[in-house]
Amino acid sequence: MKPQLKTRFAFAAVAALSIGAGLALADGVKRTPSPAGAEVYFIAPADGATVTSPVTVKFGLKGMGIAPAGIQFDNSGHHHLIVDADLPPAGAPIPTDANHVHFGKGQTETTLELKPGKHTLQLLLGDFGHVPHDPIVTSKKITITVK
Repeated sequence: MKPQLKTRFAFAAVAALSIGAGLALADGVKRTPSPAGAEVYFIAPADGATVTSPVTVKFGLKGMGIAPAGIQFDNSGHHHLIVDADLPPAGAPIPTDANHVHFGKGQTETTLELKPGKHTLQLLLGDFGHVPHDPIVTSKKITITVK
């Protein structure tokens, strides 16, 4: 087989596997288990706090470890911050947009530029493939006011 054909074949095979994996996730077939008692929570800001922008947000995790996206370890995941939105469906990858902020390098804090007014924040732990665990590991939704 010519080198170009091998490359095209390999690319097609990877693409087909990726599409198949995505369909399986969308159907809720494969979710990574989380241990009993695992918790994700906000260290800062506190629920009901009045803050100025930029807002420093610090994440806490109990009963599990942090691992970057793409790295699969038992009882681990990485943070996702949901801003002014509800939780996404549990059986599909967490979206990437202005309301669903990914921390796939294993970060445990961030700084957000938020407009003045009330905002909701919620943490959601995702597995190596950005899919919520089973059972889901999420924080209480908090409300902050930006001056």
